[in-house]
Amino acid sequence: MSHDDRLPRDAQSILELTARSMFDLFANASEGMMLVDREGRVVWINDQYRRFLPALGFEREEDFVGHPVSSVVHNTQMHQVLATGKPILIDLLTNRAGTFVVSRIPLRDDAGEVIGVLGIVLFDHPETTLQPLISKFARLEQDLNEARRELASQRRSKYTFASFVGSSTAALEVKRQARRAAQSASPVLLLGETGTGKELLAHAIHAASPRAGRPFVSVNMAAVPDTLLEAEFFGVAPGAFTGADKKGRDGKFRIADGGTLFLDELGDMPMSVQVKLLRALQEGEIEPLGSNKLVRFDVRVVAATSRDLQQMVREGSFREDLYYRLNVLPIRVPPLRERRDDITLLIEALCEDIAARGGGAQLELGADAQALLAAQPWRGNIRELRNVLEQLALRSDSPHIGAAQVELVLREAGLPALAPTRASPRADDAGGPLGEALLRPLPEQIAELERRAIQQALARTDGNRTAAARLLGISRASLYDRLAAMGMLSENQTVV
Repeated sequence: MSHDDRLPRDAQSILELTARSMFDLFANASEGMMLVDREGRVVWINDQYRRFLPALGFEREEDFVGHPVSSVVHNTQMHQVLATGKPILIDLLTNRAGTFVVSRIPLRDDAGEVIGVLGIVLFDHPETTLQPLISKFARLEQDLNEARRELASQRRSKYTFASFVGSSTAALEVKRQARRAAQSASPVLLLGETGTGKELLAHAIHAASPRAGRPFVSVNMAAVPDTLLEAEFFGVAPGAFTGADKKGRDGKFRIADGGTLFLDELGDMPMSVQVKLLRALQEGEIEPLGSNKLVRFDVRVVAATSRDLQQMVREGSFREDLYYRLNVLPIRVPPLRERRDDITLLIEALCEDIAARGGGAQLELGADAQALLAAQPWRGNIRELRNVLEQLALRSDSPHIGAAQVELVLREAGLPALAPTRASPRADDAGGPLGEALLRPLPEQIAELERRAIQQALARTDGNRTAAARLLGISRASLYDRLAAMGMLSENQTVV
């Protein structure tokens, strides 16, 4: 027996009368009412609601009534009330007809099952009747839209292939390989020394790929503590551990879904995370910390490292199966000493960017200053070159920079300057002293230049021949051969 059956007959009559009176009150006092059935179809609207139909885009009532409410009323939450059985007593609804204050009340049968929802438009001009509430709502909505735009801008690529400055053979080959890789869905592995532009290329590959409109998300293995890397990758389920966010937190795989995930400093990834990363890449799904639910994802992986992964595999510090999983499209990014022809272009581009960021005048380096910079080995590559240019911009009162100022900055930075190779004389100088010197046999001049370069490299590395060979861009065995040919290697010294 229901609660109503236990009431005295007069009390039950009063309840029925009250319900009818309340319905009539809402029908007359509200700005409109609609009723949807358990399937979410609109089955009835009152006279007041009919006046909204033209603004909603419907000329006839039969184009509205009888159709799913979600297809005729934009932003409706009626289906949510049907699903949960919980009323939404006060809400703001914005659609083509305007902004309204609405209520949504579930309707139940005698067994307590939800059989429909009654929607009531309380105010159709809330900008006058509920001005403080509407103003706050508008401000919150504006803040949300701005936050979304800011987040979207941060997730987009910062660079394109045009950002990778250089027209040398080495630079053009790297860009050619990267453009081809951009059209593939396979993982890309960028290999090269620190400061060569691997992250820039990762952005450019994403920007030129079919995923360009989706997020670009970066994880630097060296910047995240080992204990937090798993959560950073895979996310955390709500309340997974004490102190965890009650709403949970998405990992980088979820954030990058549909886009590109950039794994920087890959060689610094701990072995425990390597195992889980391999499984995620193989299965295409992740399991957030504290959850037993697998979540599918779709990301394209671009990885970068300045370390020798093959040597790490041999040493057992990097998983061989993960290495082969990521080493599908390897691209070697050459060091700056292998693309010296690009240094003039790089100096111009870097000086322009430094001036734009600092607000000062753009540096103008003379030919002697540029030649001195071009002669350096640049162990830190483009990043180190930029640092030197930034120091010049801060230390110089004039934007015009000569070789003496460059040499001073190099020396104070602990970078003994290698002398630049003297430029070839002009045709009209052929009769001068320099022209006379260049009339010597070419092999003699090349041998002299080679000897001077080796001597400077050995001086800079305090006699460390392995380091000198690295500066010169040749193998240690080649250096020993040249030293022996020049008589600079004693007979009892061997290559070890």
